[in-house]
Amino acid sequence: MIKLHAFGPAFSLPEPSPYVTKTEVQLRMAGLAFEKVKGDLENTPKHKLPIIEDNGVIVADSTFIRAHIERTRGIDLDEGLTVRQRAEAWAIERMLEDHFCWTLVHERWMDEGNFQKGPAQFFQAAPEHLRASIIKDVRARVAANMHAHGIGRHSDAERLELANRSLAALAALLGDKPFLMGDRPTGVDAFAFAVLAGALAPLFDTPLRSAVEAHGAFTPYVQRMAARFYPDHAWWWRQVRQAA
Repeated sequence: MIKLHAFGPAFSLPEPSPYVTKTEVQLRMAGLAFEKVKGDLENTPKHKLPIIEDNGVIVADSTFIRAHIERTRGIDLDEGLTVRQRAEAWAIERMLEDHFCWTLVHERWMDEGNFQKGPAQFFQAAPEHLRASIIKDVRARVAANMHAHGIGRHSDAERLELANRSLAALAALLGDKPFLMGDRPTGVDAFAFAVLAGALAPLFDTPLRSAVEAHGAFTPYVQRMAARFYPDHAWWWRQVRQAA
């Protein structure tokens, strides 16, 4: 059985990392049995999650994981798509992985209020006398990565402008279809769902969340994907309905 190394539920999400969510959804799309275990960043090939173990083979990075399961299982998550549609799906995923997902991470890690509500909780197991210095070091590394990427060099307004352009493009491509490429979800929907659900998480009160909510098609899209791939997760919109 495939073993998926992940973070575990956080922030009212099945996973705090859109990349882990992407892989988990794609494994479910493929109909593959897998065991989900707590990952250890220090003992992974690229010091990031997700990774999978598959019959003794370790595969790191969500994109390479998808390629591995499609190749080894004879699965095509984009079955039925034309050559052009496959190219569009790849372009959409790259767009979302660049400015949009980096902006999502910036809002969680660099905004002090959001950090204390969210990522700071990852460090609760650290020894109390070391916790502050560990947090300072990790946040500095995250900031350095963002600066190297380029997103960290922009102002808040500039980052939001880039994210809004990506959202407008995604909304136009989704149109009135239930899923990005048509009537059924394909590989690209796994990541689009992951980043949109992450941006909508109510724990973080951010301009990015407001920007996603401003597009009326995105919340129903996230709910459609959630109902299909995470029917048992306690999504926040269900909690609101139950409270009412």
